Amino acid sequence: MSVDGGTGVARLKSEADEPGWEVDPDDDWGVAVVATVGRQLRLRREAVGMRAADFGEAVGYGEDMVYKLEGGRRIPRPEFLDRADEVLGADGLIAAMKDDVRKVRYPKKVRDLAKLEAGAVELQLYDPLNIHGLLQTPEYARGLLLMRRPAYTQDEVERMVAGRMARKSVFERDPAPELGFVLEEWTLRRPLGGRTLLRAQLEHLLEVARLRNVELQVMPMDREEHAGLAGGIEVLKFGDGSAVGRSPAVANGRPVTERKQLRILELRYGIIRAQALTPRESTALIEQLLGET
Repeated sequence: MSVDGGTGVARLKSEADEPGWEVDPDDDWGVAVVATVGRQLRLRREAVGMRAADFGEAVGYGEDMVYKLEGGRRIPRPEFLDRADEVLGADGLIAAMKDDVRKVRYPKKVRDLAKLEAGAVELQLYDPLNIHGLLQTPEYARGLLLMRRPAYTQDEVERMVAGRMARKSVFERDPAPELGFVLEEWTLRRPLGGRTLLRAQLEHLLEVARLRNVELQVMPMDREEHAGLAGGIEVLKFGDGSAVGRSPAVANGRPVTERKQLRILELRYGIIRAQALTPRESTALIEQLLGET
């Protein structure tokens, strides 16, 4: 964003300068939320007799952007809703929509996963291909997503990074859930995006590993036996005793709740943990790799 030196009002230069705020047409709930917010903005603006151009000037947006927001073609930023509420004298009615609007920015599948993670009391997680998303820094996540072929659009990348970072709220819950991660050593060695990104990522892993509710283990590259070759594993357990799991090796990666399938996932995850380094050994290895980076 740029700042108008004469008025001190922040202005959006163009849509291309602010990726990650497009509405996903396949997200029915998201489309409905943004359309409702846009309709309320327009009705409130017209009720106070303010032209779109004047409203845009007051909030620091161009007239074309105002029409896109009112038409439900653009996800409004939280700070815009606060400013619009003030300018239109809405007494908090517009600002109150920030929570739903904030969720819309995250892809639907990320929202669904985050909802499950938010209710879990224990998470058992193994990713054989990358550092797990809950452990990634924003820069590392963006670097991974930019490597995808066919390439994501910049808008898609920013939406996915935002969604991935939003899931990190699982670390801030009180009471905190028990979190278990098994990482592959090779994912900690490959400097995807450059050594600077990798170094910051390794430092972040050490910070997370110090949390009392986190067990972080590394599967060394020299293991001759490995129970995780069939793919990643996610097992989420809830306070009522229920659980949900997912793995490419079971039910084609669809979430499963049936006891037999969950038992297979838990068995494999337990063997993987036994084959990996202990948390203390894993931390020592990460510190060693950080020194070499």
